[in-house]
Amino acid sequence: MTRNRTTVIAAVLILTAAAAPAASASTSGRPPTLPLGASNLTETRSTTTLARGVTWTHIVRGTTPADPADYNTTDQGPWVVNQLLIDPHTAHGRLEATYGKDIATGDRVSDLVASSGGLIGTNASFFTYTANKDYPGDPVGLGVYGGKLLSEPTTDNAEQDVVFDARSGAMTFGRTQWSGKVVNRSTGAAFALDGINHPPAVPAGCTTDVPCDEQGESDWITTEFGASTPSGPGEEVVLGRNGCVLRATASRGTSLAAGQTAIQATGSDATALAVLANRRTCFRLKQSLSDEQGRAVLLTRSTYGVNGRYRLVAGGEIVAPSGTGSMFDRNPRTIIGRTPDGRISLITIDGRMATSVGTTIAETAAVAKSLGLSDATNLDGGGSTTLASPTGALNTPSGSGGTQRLVGDALVWVP
Repeated sequence: MTRNRTTVIAAVLILTAAAAPAASASTSGRPPTLPLGASNLTETRSTTTLARGVTWTHIVRGTTPADPADYNTTDQGPWVVNQLLIDPHTAHGRLEATYGKDIATGDRVSDLVASSGGLIGTNASFFTYTANKDYPGDPVGLGVYGGKLLSEPTTDNAEQDVVFDARSGAMTFGRTQWSGKVVNRSTGAAFALDGINHPPAVPAGCTTDVPCDEQGESDWITTEFGASTPSGPGEEVVLGRNGCVLRATASRGTSLAAGQTAIQATGSDATALAVLANRRTCFRLKQSLSDEQGRAVLLTRSTYGVNGRYRLVAGGEIVAPSGTGSMFDRNPRTIIGRTPDGRISLITIDGRMATSVGTTIAETAAVAKSLGLSDATNLDGGGSTTLASPTGALNTPSGSGGTQRLVGDALVWVP
């Protein structure tokens, strides 16, 4: 029943999206115009109620198509902005982060919306994409899905995470910190972990399956990573559902059955792991996740978390950093935020095209504040920026022919 209703609404969304650029702005009770470009630009808005407590506002500012040479400098735009506004107190549903069949491969946002039984959604976290062609969907930072911590935050100060509760809509913004280790249940000996569900980096001098003294990395790998664990030199220990060693090999790469996990290590970490693990060894995973105030983040079935890059608004004030380079130039953008009264907002800004030039980090923060957000974080953007229903994109992604890029995860509203 839910899926049929979603399909009907999705069809309405597509028709609305086609008509939205021609919508007229309201002359009474009109919200402030977007703080983008020249002050005399024409701006139109149309708002559609998608479900109880869920609205979609489509904004077009500027009417003159941009020249590609002027995307980064023009004050004439145009800009196309879409805002989803969700009131968790009245809406019948929940916002979830979802990654599809596994976290190592990518999926289209529309497919992630459809597979979760969702109504509408956007892309979410930064992911490896070009950095690792074998695992293009692997999140580069925090990833929590239904209470499962499947990717740890980085130590990069640019990462700004968002953790939220799907039931209450409560949200926490800012950097998170993680630590993890496996402990021998008999002896108490501990083995520190560097991450979860990432291929451990191989030191330059450790490219063959022989002991190596260079400092390596160690990772905890779960079945959510993919059909097989990352392959390469190093040590791999496979654990059963009870945490006891099933097998240990002096190379990495295997298939995991349901309930199994693996510890992978490279360099000198591989040597240390080999010493710890034998057929009589049982481990338990000990990990902690805390917010930037050092408070423990409780992981329940309704806990979700995604990674962003740069906080835009905090306590109603713009806090976006200044900088130079492609990240700070005008690009397509995706934003997550909340209003002072606790409503959740997902925003996409199309970019790198004649019909919408995109925004700088500073402009993105200004848009977030003008749309009523007291707290906001910049999510993955560029070619990843997508607003979609189960049947397709509702914005125009920046890419070949406006097609959707495969992304690592998505934020989806599920009725």
